[in-house]
Amino acid sequence: MGNIRIIGERGVGKTTYLAALAYWSDKRRKGKKVRNIKLQALNDDTRELAEKAENILLEGASLEPTGLTGGIDLLPFYSFGLEVKPWFQNPFQKPELINVAVRDYPGEVFESLADTSAFRPIHQEFIDECLVKDIDGCLILLSEWEQGNDKRTSRAIGKFIELMDKNDRIRDLRLAIAISKCERGELWSGRLEPDVDLFERHLPQTKAVLEESPIPAKNRRFYAISTFGVLSRTDPRPNRIYIGKNSILREPKKWQPHGLLDPLYWLSKGKGMGYV
Repeated sequence: MGNIRIIGERGVGKTTYLAALAYWSDKRRKGKKVRNIKLQALNDDTRELAEKAENILLEGASLEPTGLTGGIDLLPFYSFGLEVKPWFQNPFQKPELINVAVRDYPGEVFESLADTSAFRPIHQEFIDECLVKDIDGCLILLSEWEQGNDKRTSRAIGKFIELMDKNDRIRDLRLAIAISKCERGELWSGRLEPDVDLFERHLPQTKAVLEESPIPAKNRRFYAISTFGVLSRTDPRPNRIYIGKNSILREPKKWQPHGLLDPLYWLSKGKGMGYV
């Protein structure tokens, strides 16, 4: 099983990302082959999210923000079954079956890493749980790069790396660092090589902190994720519009998200999906 944690600032799209996974598994992708992948909700929390996901993505409904109250034990725990078939038909090669368990941490946990004065015991509780030995990896979602944000993000990730080292996870915890909401015009063209075309351009300090850290190169990887995607290959406008402060799909029938599953597979297996 891939046991994964998702962290990132508030508003970065963590819960929407999980809703998209649940929507894919429950409704929009039901009975429909997508690449060589099938996705299935496995537990009650995930099925409950799947029931709400259509309203979130199509009508702009909101989930309650992931909060700190009550601690880790009261947070939802999402479990997905991932079936990956070989790219080429081979009667002797069976599909690869993976269970992925994901917990979404409140944005305050990541934000507190950049500000020691804001770091509280409840934040430490989440970080400690994130770094126990049975966690395979963390998906760190980032979305903004206004002036000063690269400095803040690099400071937060630097602190997280220090805590990895303190908890003896520096050599065996995988980090998938992803820029979310990459359907935006200034990002979409850089999605195929995010380490160079997105991180090096928009978050160079953050990229440098990761590359200069003692984390083995094989255990860190850069990604670009778009929950909403674009309208089509020939019409790269974002497939989303705003309802108040919330984004919804502009044309649901054209929904083609980018990069939702690749980081989860890599965090679970330590290899890319293209090699299966």
